[in-house]
Amino acid sequence: MKITRKIIRIDEDLCDGCGQCVPSCAEGAIEVRDGKATIIAEKYCDGLGACLGECPKGALSIEERTADDFDAEAVEERLAEIEKNKPEEMVMACGCPSTHIRTFAPSEKPDPIGKSDTGQSALSHWPVQIRLVPPTAPFLKGAHLLVTADCAAIATPDFHGKFLRGRAVLVGCPKFDDVKSYVEKFRDIFRTADIKSVLVLDMEVPCCSALPRIVRQGMEEASRQIPLEEVVLTPRGEICKRGKLAA
Repeated sequence: MKITRKIIRIDEDLCDGCGQCVPSCAEGAIEVRDGKATIIAEKYCDGLGACLGECPKGALSIEERTADDFDAEAVEERLAEIEKNKPEEMVMACGCPSTHIRTFAPSEKPDPIGKSDTGQSALSHWPVQIRLVPPTAPFLKGAHLLVTADCAAIATPDFHGKFLRGRAVLVGCPKFDDVKSYVEKFRDIFRTADIKSVLVLDMEVPCCSALPRIVRQGMEEASRQIPLEEVVLTPRGEICKRGKLAA
């Protein structure tokens, strides 16, 4: 039955498909389809607006218009169906296999920097590229974060034991990737994920020096103060500089 009521409106021009609104909708009314958030059926949306504060682009608003009446029974059926068909792996909107979100066996607490490798992988999740990890990825929740230049992981012979164990890792290159998108990604992560600490691992080359600045700017834009440390490596993988940075 159509009635005049309040319902969520999604501005497609503003929406970038990040999906942060999806988990905040307790009724399961929102999905990301073709790179945009959408109300999959009017009857699932109660119009209360719990999702409004989750959108970093301001694409969500409440409007009053003629729409299907909210159907609580239909919502219960939908939520049951979602739970029944819940996949083991969460897949981002683009559908690319490299973006399938996976979590592995829980890691131990972060090792002191400099501890030798155990010979076992310390990677706890996938993907790892900064551009591919959504701010709502479950492995970011309450994580100790390692942000590493891709060259740093190659230069360090015992990268897993010294730096990765117990941390969620994001990998990228500030020289070849888009710095602005990096800042926005870290801003959204810091707003969303309750990160406990950040370790930035980079190289003693000029382009790498941008990486801690990017992380710090994202932190500032998110209005968060999180313990932040930088470790700088030589091209041979030796630590040449280490220290805490002001958030």
